[in-house]
Amino acid sequence: MGPLPEGRAHSSGAVARRLFGYALPFWRRLLILLVLTLVVAATSALGPLFIGLAIDNFIANGQAAGLTMMVAALLCVYVAGLVARIFQMSLLGWIGQMTLARIRRLIFEALQRQSLPFFDRHEAGDLMSRLVNDVEAINVLLGQGLVQTLGGLFGLVGMLVAMLALNLELALASFLVIPAMFFTTSFFSNWARRAFRKTRATIGDVSANLQEDIAGVKVAQAFSRTDLNRARFAERNAANRDANVGANAVTSALFPAMDVLSTIAIGIVAGFGGYLAIQGQTTVGVVVAFLAYVQQFFQPIQQLGMLYTQAQSALAAGERIFDLIDTPVDLTDAPDAKPLGPIDGRVAFVDVEFAYDPANPVLDGVSFVAEPGQTIALVGATGAGKTTIANLIARFYDVSVGQVLVDGVDLRTVAAASLRQQMGIVPQNSFLFAGTIRDNIRYGRLEATDEEVEAAAKLVNADSFISALPQGYATLIGERGRTLSQGQRQLIAFARAILANPRILILDEATSSVDTRTEALIQQALAVLLKGRTSFVIAHRLSTVRNADHVLVVDGGRIAERGTHQELLSQGGIYADLYRRQFRDLPANELEFER
Repeated sequence: MGPLPEGRAHSSGAVARRLFGYALPFWRRLLILLVLTLVVAATSALGPLFIGLAIDNFIANGQAAGLTMMVAALLCVYVAGLVARIFQMSLLGWIGQMTLARIRRLIFEALQRQSLPFFDRHEAGDLMSRLVNDVEAINVLLGQGLVQTLGGLFGLVGMLVAMLALNLELALASFLVIPAMFFTTSFFSNWARRAFRKTRATIGDVSANLQEDIAGVKVAQAFSRTDLNRARFAERNAANRDANVGANAVTSALFPAMDVLSTIAIGIVAGFGGYLAIQGQTTVGVVVAFLAYVQQFFQPIQQLGMLYTQAQSALAAGERIFDLIDTPVDLTDAPDAKPLGPIDGRVAFVDVEFAYDPANPVLDGVSFVAEPGQTIALVGATGAGKTTIANLIARFYDVSVGQVLVDGVDLRTVAAASLRQQMGIVPQNSFLFAGTIRDNIRYGRLEATDEEVEAAAKLVNADSFISALPQGYATLIGERGRTLSQGQRQLIAFARAILANPRILILDEATSSVDTRTEALIQQALAVLLKGRTSFVIAHRLSTVRNADHVLVVDGGRIAERGTHQELLSQGGIYADLYRRQFRDLPANELEFER
């Protein structure tokens, strides 16, 4: 397993345009937001202008009445700006959250359409980090940065126009620092982009490690490996810390540089503006207005510097998100795939070869036929290829060579969903969702009534333990059914499969986690469950496959033996040897009886 490729040389502009494209459906609100931003920028630009006019026209001339009117006008300007800013922030929050919800939905849909091979290769924690941490980085940009960007840019334009209108010479002198400002920002930009890309990758690594260690904490404690886990997590955490320290060091250097430029600009205005005032070429009010403008001029620049930090992080996060969304699905329905109609359940493997990794083949020339209603047992050593055969029947993977046919139809030519709707699978470690027992059983058929759910549970003898719980079928079982025993979880999985009423049923070591008494109860239910269905039973407990119509012994990726339980015992081959090993503690007369 490993993370998705990082740093695919995305264009910053392309990533930004794509992020902004998710907000375009809300273009009407974006227009209102633009108008509000213009109002805020205009009020910011008018403030110093009114102050300069008040000094030159009223304070210098001692006109109290005019000063009072100017102060009232200034107050109205600032109140208008405040009201506009309140609505601006509220509207931006709505747009931002709607956009983020859409991005999360696209990420989740991208994950849901991926095939099992994709999840074999990628760590769940890293994928979760893209949905949570990377989206949060974009949230910071949309929630704060967008307003700062728009407000800062429009505010700068307004101040530039006002300064040029007040005094051209003093304005041009003030603008001497602008080239240095753009050079400084550009210098830090590429450096920070690389740094923030590394922070997004390392936080994904931390999340992947955390998810794995939480899921495996019981095993870690059982083998006293918690110290090793702590050390491994500390290593990844330190890598993330160092990446963030490096990124912050880059961005932190930008602000002192801007402060220096701001101080230089104030010095230019004070010195050159004072000289012009002494020479009578401008007024004191204009100089005071310029000083206010210069101070305000660098405030949005500094805000843009903060935005720059947020933008670099968001763009790096956007790269990771789009890498995931754009990852092609490696197992898809054919363009001309047709829905598979109601099936009888005849399954055939024709010279099937398969490998998860081309260098390590798993199946080699596997051929067999399961007629409708038959029960086929797959037995063999661990890693022989039994579960792989089951995965190919469900088309979780496509064969490398050969064909898998259902009712004579190659599975690669039909819509996978139409096949799986007619299949039921009970794995060795059944997954239960956080919720009620009733909802977990109903997962097999969502439209099932409560009575049908309870009937399915009774059929597998799960009703007795469920009814004994305080809330019965309404009992909340927690994540992965952690409040239930392994055997109880397996019984619920059986009930779910029965409720689905599939034509093809796959039981992958489905009774391995239950005790002997529970297994006996399940065997009774299986007699009903398997009747009339094409069933594939993968089992290490050979006592569970005695009644199978055919037993396929898988060895080294091939079908080494095939026949009934009694036929294979009489052959004295691999199956007979496996059987003797399992029952070697039985007295000879009992072993003969088993025969």
